[in-house]
Formats: sequence, C-alpha cells, structure tokens
Amino acid sequence: MQQIETYCFSPFHMLTNDASPQNGSQTAQVSFQSDNEQYFTLESSPATDYLVYDSPPTVSISSNRTPMSQLGSHSYMSDPNHSSDNTYGSPISGSSVVDDGSELRHILRDFEVKLLGPECDIDYNQDCPSPCSNQIMEGIPADLHLKQALIACAEAVSDENMSTAGRLMDVLEGMVSVFGNPIERLGAYLLEGLRARMLSSGSVIYKKLKCKEPTGSELMSYMHVLYEICPYYKFAYNSANVVICEAMANESRMHIIDFQIAQGSQWASLIEFLAKRPGGPPHILITGVDDSDSAYARGGGLEIVGQRLSNFAASCGVPFEFNSAAMSGCEVELDNLRVRRGEALAVNFPYMLHHMPDEGVSTRNHRDRLLRLVKSLSPKVVTLLEQESNTNTSAFLPRFHETLDYYTAMFESIDAARPRDDKERMSAEQHCVARDIVNIIACEGAERLERHEPLGKWRSRLMMAGFTPCRLSPNARIAVKEVLKGYSKNFRAEEMDGALYLCWKNRVLSTSSAWR
Repeated sequence: MQQIETYCFSPFHMLTNDASPQNGSQTAQVSFQSDNEQYFTLESSPATDYLVYDSPPTVSISSNRTPMSQLGSHSYMSDPNHSSDNTYGSPISGSSVVDDGSELRHILRDFEVKLLGPECDIDYNQDCPSPCSNQIMEGIPADLHLKQALIACAEAVSDENMSTAGRLMDVLEGMVSVFGNPIERLGAYLLEGLRARMLSSGSVIYKKLKCKEPTGSELMSYMHVLYEICPYYKFAYNSANVVICEAMANESRMHIIDFQIAQGSQWASLIEFLAKRPGGPPHILITGVDDSDSAYARGGGLEIVGQRLSNFAASCGVPFEFNSAAMSGCEVELDNLRVRRGEALAVNFPYMLHHMPDEGVSTRNHRDRLLRLVKSLSPKVVTLLEQESNTNTSAFLPRFHETLDYYTAMFESIDAARPRDDKERMSAEQHCVARDIVNIIACEGAERLERHEPLGKWRSRLMMAGFTPCRLSPNARIAVKEVLKGYSKNFRAEEMDGALYLCWKNRVLSTSSAWR
C-alpha cells in the first residue's frame, strides 16, 4: 500500500522553476474576486438580447475544453431500468409565457400529454395564459418536469418547429437557473445550446457569454477548482501512472509521449516515484503535445512546461529531457515525436482523442490516423482515458438525451462537493464545462469538437489499428480507490473486462484502459 500511494497524484502539482520534492507538491494558491463583485455566466434571456449581424448562416460555439468520455447510448454498470436517482428538486419560479393564443394552448397540450399521458383533462379552450402551465406542473417532481420540458424543446428544435421551440424556451426561462440545483444549472446551459442551435440556420450569430473571456490565470484557477472538486483527472492520472511505471519497471531509458500535456502536472509524481527506484532512476524523455486552452491558461508555450519539469527532475536527481510538439493532435506527424532507438516508449491519451475528427468529419480521419501512427512506433504501453459518453456519430436528438443524462450525473457530483452558492464552482462550471455542453448541442460538422465515444467503440478502433488490450493490474484499482476516499461515497471505481470505470451512482463517467 505504501508503494501504491507513491503513485498517487495527491496534491495538485503546480510546478515552479525552483521546484523540488519538498516544495513541488504544494497546492496552488488561487485567488478569486470578492463576494460583493458580480459573477456572470451563460444565461438565457429574451430575444431582444440577440446580437444580429449580416453574416453567413452559421454559428460557431466551440471549445477544446473538457473536464475530461458504454456499450450503447447510455452507460450504466447495473440497473437496466435506470433512474438518475436524483433527489434534488425545487419549485419552478414561474413561466414567462403571456400569450393566450390557440398556438400556445396546443403547445401546452402537447407538453401536458408528455408529462401526464393522453387521458388528462385540462381544458385549454378557456382564457388562461400561464396558469395552464402551472396546472400541468402541479404534483410533478421539479426535476422530472424540467427534464421533460427540455426534451420537448429539443424535439421541437429537431423537427425544425421553431414556433413551438421558441414558446417552450420561454417556458424554460422560468425553470432554469445557474444558481439552482444540478438539473436547473444544467438546464440553463442546455437551453443555451438549443437556442444557439435554433438560430444557427439564419443570418444570426448568437453570443450570450455575458462575461469577458477569463484571463489565463483565471482560467488556470477554474481548471484547478474543477480538478479539486471532481476526481476525473486524478482517476485518469493515477491509473495511467501505475500502468506506465509497471510497464517500465526494468527500463533504463524511457520516452513518454503525452498527447495533451496541459501543465505537465501528471508527471511530477511519476518522476518523484522513479527517483526512488532501486538501482537508480531511468533516463526520462517526455514529448508534450499542446492544446490552445492549456497554452492560454499557462500564459506561454511548452517551453514553460519543459523548464518546470526539467527543474523538478533535477531536484529529484532524475536524468531528464523534454521535447516540445506545440501543435494539435491533428497536425502531429512522426518527425514531431523524436522517437529514438533504445528507449522504451509509453503513449498517454488523457481525455483528448475525442477531439480528433473521425471519418464522419474529415476524409483524413485523424482519430484513426493517430492510432495507426502510434501503433507503428511499437510502444510498450498506451493509456487511454476518456469520458464514457456516446455523442460522436449520434443524430441530434439521441445526442441531446445522452448529454442530458451524462451531465446530470456530472452536475450532481459537483453539487456534492461545493455549496450551491459557491462562486468558484459557478465559474468552473461556466468556463470548463458549459461551453462543452453548448458545443455538443449547438454545433455540427467540423465545428463540433466534443465527440465522445464509449469504451466499446474505442476498443473497436484500437483493435482495428492493431492494438491488443492489457488488463490493468490490481495496483491501478487500489490507487484509484485511494483517490476516491476524498470524495463523495456515490463515486466508485469498478473493474470490467480489464478496464477501470469511474462511476457516479449507476452512471459511468470515465474509463481507463491500457493497450499494446
């Protein structure tokens, strides 16, 4: 157990240029605005707030961010008759619908049938504007009727029934809140995505981020908050580090290619562990592939990461080199990776392959091209960490259902970690989660960057590229369970078919697998 704990990525390593084993693992000091300052996030608002331009008929609401990706559209470890088991709920704040026309009555009747069944007998021929919607909602759990309203709106958008969709959006305005319970907060961002999607077919560009883009240091602090309150990254980093250390146990020279190195924090604990290896540490070369959000957050290029890791390795007495590949995964070619003979190779894919366009987006199919390129390098081990969700090739409506289900679990897990009025949590949700949700719902084609696949589909891709699965050792599961001790008891790690699954209640959120 003592050896396994050394693998664990306990504190968030904010490496500095004078990093050392003693001070390199200090937690980051994050400062936020004072309580009396105003915080903004994605919000819905009346149509008068739309920004209208004479532009081509498209909307680009995209993001490379992901906090983090099932054998089918929904990932449940058990309970085929799944329910979200969501105990959160609060009464709706009312409806902004004020039109008592026949069209509104028809919309409310459709909504009523979805909620109560075709036998209900509310009379919509009387003059009753918004009270009709209140009759529908009476006696129905708040989270259920909000979910049904969101689904009804998504169906209207899918059918291109813009009049009905617009009316339902007005109803939803009074039901969602970025300050509310998990489904109300998620509903605010889903509504934002639906509205952006609806407007993308005209000469309107919808821009509803009411706050300015965060500075690099602010974005870094939001990432850190999400890292601390959710175990997704610790689950990924710890399980991958155990796999890599075990694969490299007897190697004197090792090369790690990290396809989303971010701040390089994952490797501090691994370097520290290898420094204590009997017989002396190996020579380590790390090749880091960059992404634009990480570069923005750290305020500079990969040379910053390389310098920090070099200083930290020197303080640990570990021979170290860093190779910078400042490009997206779509641009990576063999010459960028600096592979050399005599070095044992490990490749790490931490929540990044789902950003690679596949055959449905690009004729180059970078998702499979990258896997074939890595296979040609004959690595000793490849670690794959992904969100367990099925949104890549799904049509819009199934994708909406999957996004609603997946992020309901995620928002519940975030809610369990921080108070509901916590400003840090609000900012982290907005800048690190909400834009991903809007991208999944509002965008198509090359503009949709968040394209998750379940582990079953990743297995097919990896095996077609020539890889074989490696069963994760018990040490990986032990390391992950140690991490989860610091989080809600609703989190758990399960092992199935040689892979590890991170679950919130009955919903699988992330998976960790190894390949060679």
